[in-house]
Amino acid sequence: MNKRLGRWLVLLSLVLPVGAALADDAPAKEVLALEQAFNDAYAANDLPKYFGYYADDLVAMFPDGRTTLAAYREEWSKFIKDGNRLTSVKTSDMVIRPSPAGDEVTASYRIAIRTRLVDGKLTDELFDESDVWLKRAGKWQVAHIHYSAAPPPKKS
Repeated sequence: MNKRLGRWLVLLSLVLPVGAALADDAPAKEVLALEQAFNDAYAANDLPKYFGYYADDLVAMFPDGRTTLAAYREEWSKFIKDGNRLTSVKTSDMVIRPSPAGDEVTASYRIAIRTRLVDGKLTDELFDESDVWLKRAGKWQVAHIHYSAAPPPKKS
């Protein structure tokens, strides 16, 4: 192999991984924006929009156990219909991890929720959440969610 061809191969080997990393960034950016819209719909108590982000075959792991999209939709819709309202939803510590194939992205984060119950009582809760987004037929949807009570923040 001549020196010139050797240099080009070395340059290509340095450039191609960077290009691949940039290409892999697209699913992460898409899901980051979707996470914002998903949690904004949740905070706004906009149930049609919120539930529109979920896949029909959702597997949901909540503090009270495993459930399906149909059961979750029924339970949460009743909670909101009864007059309970989320008044604040704040996310932090977002970590986005796309799959090598770019058709799956896991987003995990902390979520602080304030709810005004129908009796006027305010509740503040802190959860750790992981959402698994799958891209099917060109559309990202949450196919799995794991939502568990978070330990209180450590005092320093």
